[in-house]
Amino acid sequence: MLLHFYKYQGTGNDFMIVDNREGLIQLSNKQVALLCDRHFGIGADGLMLLNKHDSYDFEMVYYNADGAPGTMCGNGGRCLTKFAFDQGIQPATYTFIASDGEHEAVIDANGWVHLKMIDVNEVSYQNDATLLNTGSPHYIKPVTQLATFDVYANGKIIRYNETYNKVGINVNFVELNDNELFVRTYERGVENETFSCGTGVTAAALAMCKDSVGKQETKIRTLGGNLLIKFNKIDAQHFTDIWLCGPASFVFEGQITI
Repeated sequence: MLLHFYKYQGTGNDFMIVDNREGLIQLSNKQVALLCDRHFGIGADGLMLLNKHDSYDFEMVYYNADGAPGTMCGNGGRCLTKFAFDQGIQPATYTFIASDGEHEAVIDANGWVHLKMIDVNEVSYQNDATLLNTGSPHYIKPVTQLATFDVYANGKIIRYNETYNKVGINVNFVELNDNELFVRTYERGVENETFSCGTGVTAAALAMCKDSVGKQETKIRTLGGNLLIKFNKIDAQHFTDIWLCGPASFVFEGQITI
């Protein structure tokens, strides 16, 4: 089969995208893993299908780089929205369905994609770490000297420990610098550090919010660039109106025989 694909990235988090509005593309987990492989395939942190949906502008189907069906990917959702725009799907406000439910998105005048995330209604703690789900499960741990911190080694230990080994968890290390959060993430499914993780930086912003309740904004720095998280803090356990905001860019398109 000759597969036409597109490559997009959001703050260095890169994705293969396939336009599947005709519903003709079916990929096995093995094929997805090969396509995402950076040595033997195209190379990506994940693969997405843009599917047609009768009730929404589109459906987002996401696969991890290891080929397994994935949970919500925030940067992926922003990139897929930009891809939809580039393909001529151009409502003022997007609504689409993903693995964790309904999402809204808008593209501002500067080209940034603002993606509304699911509400968070439970936050738990494990020693000095915070655990919450922003569409995918996340473990947030504050550290110092994050620029030189071994994210791969330390993230892998947590992701594969006795508690999380079976289902997996995304591990985020966070440092507060000059009124912004520096976040680095070990992602399950990629099983390595990525340049940015949308659901991860969202989780980090909520976990690290020490302010009183109400509307909040948190600036985020990742290895791949800058993001902004907007949210409404109801109390320590509940967050609503959560938006992940940042750039999303077309990289290239091509065809590959699989």
